[in-house]
Amino acid sequence: MSRNGPVALAFHALFVTFMLAPIVVVCWVAFTPEGYLSFPTDRWSLRWFEAIARYPEFIAAFWRSLWLGALSSAFAVAVSVPAALAIARYRFRGREAMTALFMSPLMIPHIVLGIAFLRFFTQIGLGGTFTGLVLSHIVIVLPFALRLTLASAIGLDRALEHAAVSLGASEWTVLKRVTLPLVVPGLASGWALAFINSFDEVTMTVFIAAPGTETLPVRMFLYIQDNIDPLVTSVSACVIAVTVVALIALDRAYGLERLLVGRTGHGR
Repeated sequence: MSRNGPVALAFHALFVTFMLAPIVVVCWVAFTPEGYLSFPTDRWSLRWFEAIARYPEFIAAFWRSLWLGALSSAFAVAVSVPAALAIARYRFRGREAMTALFMSPLMIPHIVLGIAFLRFFTQIGLGGTFTGLVLSHIVIVLPFALRLTLASAIGLDRALEHAAVSLGASEWTVLKRVTLPLVVPGLASGWALAFINSFDEVTMTVFIAAPGTETLPVRMFLYIQDNIDPLVTSVSACVIAVTVVALIALDRAYGLERLLVGRTGHGR
């Protein structure tokens, strides 16, 4: 097995540094005691983490974003399963058109989607509601969930399903006991990617969210329009910490490689 040379190692080190530098800077600034954005700092303080408690709208927006991301991602994955199995297994008229329809939100700027959803939801009475937010986020995260689910469905060995059928299993049993477990890595990866995009979405959501349904990115965007203090960096640092802890816990409890790649710790 060949090893990476010094040039490749240097490139990887620069790439990792480039990716992690913004996160490190944000977390560093969050610990400044100053009342303005200051970097670097030679003093450390939890002042701006304590300030989060004085802004309960950030905490409420965080839980709302978490719930919104989980719901929209779950619905997107639920739609992706039958769509991916149909696209991967069958050749029918309109197959390419259906695929293009599911992927079309990737080709439309989110600001255009935001204006369109704002007008549409206002006309049907869903303007400024959490239901409208969920529906709009399902539309924009569906392509991410579908692509990864479709990749798992295409690589599925159908001989395993045929073996189950030959042993007397019904179609529902085959789907539940054979097909779905085999595409779990695609489902988990699709759900995770959809959740990240939903949680991070701000361009479209800012048009749809009302004062009572603001997500965390929208709340942060509105805050920095009128303030330049490090409160937003402390909120970001908390979100980063929660994400890291959740990933570590998931890896310890189940295994990220097993969940996202479909392999056990022994590579089988």
